[in-house]
Amino acid sequence: MVWSVKYRRKVLSPEIEAYIQNLAIEIGKEKGFTVDMLEVGEQDHIHCFVSAHPKVSISYIVKMLKGITARRVFIQYPELKKQLRKGVLWNHSYYVETVGSVSEENTTVLFPYVRIYRAT
Repeated sequence: MVWSVKYRRKVLSPEIEAYIQNLAIEIGKEKGFTVDMLEVGEQDHIHCFVSAHPKVSISYIVKMLKGITARRVFIQYPELKKQLRKGVLWNHSYYVETVGSVSEENTTVLFPYVRIYRAT
């Protein structure tokens, strides 16, 4: 799944990225899904690979990840709120594509793509 910072502001520093990565893993454990990988692209959007039971809806996963990370990031980094209009971190939209399962075959293709994209 992919989602972006409101107005595509480039505010996701490496420090904030590390915080969001750890936070997303914690959220997944608490809410019943697994965050396999989370990377920040160009300091303004997130790429996230998630595994979940089919009974766990994609919209629920997105709601938990975007909602909780936004709240907790603003608590940890209050100065960030000033850089964003109306203090909103994430854009309302998101993109999701399913890959079946996070298998070794899928990860050898998808994970390097995200890491290459991150470097640009």
